[in-house]
Amino acid sequence: MRITCIYYGKYLKAGASIVTSMTQFANPQIINPRLADLPDYPFERLRGLLDPLAPPAALDPIALSLGEPQHPYPDFVGEILHANRHLYGKYPPVAGTPEFRQAAADWLIRRYELPAGMIEADRHIVPCAGTREGLFRTAFLAVPPEKAGQRPAVLMPNPFYQCYAGAAIAAGAEPIFVSALAENGFLPDFAGLDEAILARTALVYFCTPANPQGAVASLDYLNDLIALSRQYEFTLVVDECYAEIYNGAPPPGTLQACAAGEAQDLSGILVFHSLSKRSNVAGLRSGFVAGDPDMLTLYRRLSEYGGNPSPLPVYAAATALWRDEDHVVANRALYVEKFDLAERVLSNRFGFYKPEGGFFLWLDVGDGEAATVELWTRAAIQVLPGAYLTAEDGVGDNPGNRYIRVAMVHERAVMEDALARIAQTL
Repeated sequence: MRITCIYYGKYLKAGASIVTSMTQFANPQIINPRLADLPDYPFERLRGLLDPLAPPAALDPIALSLGEPQHPYPDFVGEILHANRHLYGKYPPVAGTPEFRQAAADWLIRRYELPAGMIEADRHIVPCAGTREGLFRTAFLAVPPEKAGQRPAVLMPNPFYQCYAGAAIAAGAEPIFVSALAENGFLPDFAGLDEAILARTALVYFCTPANPQGAVASLDYLNDLIALSRQYEFTLVVDECYAEIYNGAPPPGTLQACAAGEAQDLSGILVFHSLSKRSNVAGLRSGFVAGDPDMLTLYRRLSEYGGNPSPLPVYAAATALWRDEDHVVANRALYVEKFDLAERVLSNRFGFYKPEGGFFLWLDVGDGEAATVELWTRAAIQVLPGAYLTAEDGVGDNPGNRYIRVAMVHERAVMEDALARIAQTL
């Protein structure tokens, strides 16, 4: 097993970070020094790589770098927003509306077959304006000044969502990246870490289905991870934003694993769900966090000071989306069709496999950054180098160097063209 414990500045190429040194400021003493450890976001790095280069003029560019769904969302979203437009003049409550919380609770119970009474709308659900905001804020709840007499650690998979690492750094913790590679089924072995690291772990971020590899954690894996969190007394935060996009069986959920225990204990457990991928409304900025009611009380309290609650018309539209399954079934069928197409075009090349969940391809192309440049300059296809989503391991290797991430977010005709260009170019 490989883990990564690094100073973040070493993760970036020379000159890649916007904030590389506090000395660039006229008065660096007034700047929070932790900002120097934040890397550029992957898309900033991608712009730096591709902006100086021109795609072929004869081809229409196709962006497959950003996980922004292009499928249609239900017509009723616009209708509800318009019908409730008079509510834009009101301050929205941080806790959301009772109707939103109940719709989210009902969906969790229905989706994961949870026992009656396990999830109560007013105790176990808090909305967030997109789950990135909530995932980031959680670190400020869960990371103490020290753990086991040392600087706290925050564990996360490698590859990782940059929000996890940014939250750890901002909260004063050390981000530790645990390899999620092909040889371990793209599922990190947190339990295999050194005892000294686990003892000072305050928070673990985990994502299932995984971004970008599409791996789905089994109930046994989730049960073991929950048991580890109880053994070492860390907060477990599970990002389940891709849970409704899958091939085959529905991915198990963390609350489902908790429900299997006799006590149905949610202490120290938080799960995040979003409408961005499920319902193709990334711009609506609506999701929720569920789990430990004591932690959610603190989450609401922190949100009162620095939260960004959704407008009331958005809560109304989101409530309807959580109550409707027809559009979700239709959306999932579109992704299944496109992954079948990808299998026909790319099978037996670039380490292709059909992911269990999510909407990304994670392709082994030998040199991800070089392939990204080649695809842009020869085929007008924009993808994301895998190295921009991964941290170097302890010996200076980046496990994402060989990969590119391809977001299968466009309609079938566009994806058919894009996949053909990828196959021809690489």
